[in-house]
Amino acid sequence: MNLSPQMHIAVRTARSVAKRLTDRFENRHELATRKKGLNDLVSDADTETEAEIIKQLKGAYPGYKVMAEESGGSLPREGFCWIIDPIDGTTNFLHGIPHFCISIALAENGKIVGGLVFDPMRNEMFVGDAGRGAYLNDYRIRIGKSQSLAESVVATGFPTKQMDFADTYIATFGSILKECRGIRRQGSAALDLAYVASGRYDGFWESGLSRWDIAAGIIIVSEAGGYISDFKGGKGYLNSGDIIAASPKIHTLLLDKIYPQDKRKDKIKLKQK
Repeated sequence: MNLSPQMHIAVRTARSVAKRLTDRFENRHELATRKKGLNDLVSDADTETEAEIIKQLKGAYPGYKVMAEESGGSLPREGFCWIIDPIDGTTNFLHGIPHFCISIALAENGKIVGGLVFDPMRNEMFVGDAGRGAYLNDYRIRIGKSQSLAESVVATGFPTKQMDFADTYIATFGSILKECRGIRRQGSAALDLAYVASGRYDGFWESGLSRWDIAAGIIIVSEAGGYISDFKGGKGYLNSGDIIAASPKIHTLLLDKIYPQDKRKDKIKLKQK
């Protein structure tokens, strides 16, 4: 992989903490867990993994800021910042479902310039590095080539933490389900985005995500030739947490299901008045 020095360090860090994480997965019944909110769990494995990732990254780049799921922090407008999710898919992890990952992204002046999503159970390292492409282990990856929803498998995530949006989400889900080949929901937004980048999924949408859920995935999708937007077709996904990622063609089709053209036209008319 032709990566920047920072992303080489991030890859090395993710691999080094993965062995302990998989050991903790095999002995997950020994972990202490607590609830952060509705359907939002954190365990010793999350906090330990995050602390070790920060330690290693800070050792290599002491001047970089850090924004992480368990220890907090904010995304600065200037300088470099690591954005870390030690276990994306904690619910899967705690229930013995082997579908979770480590997610590490790098932002420069508020813009995501690098990211990795590492699945330790399958030993799959997805990496995106601005201007250098996207990779799965040592191989370049590209977005899928489907041209219609009828030939597409897409992924999503249910709004388990925002039940007020459940009815709207179910209506959108039903509309897309009727036209696509299949919908998958596996419980890790970071891996969903990585799967879009590698062509396993043709598209992905979800609402209410945090920056650490999607920061790494968006650069991997982008470097693989994909297109990313929020639910209104804009670039506010890091702030809103609402994201659509797909090839340009499938993205347009998903966007029209989530935010139909007639609504977009109405918005334009309102702005013009």
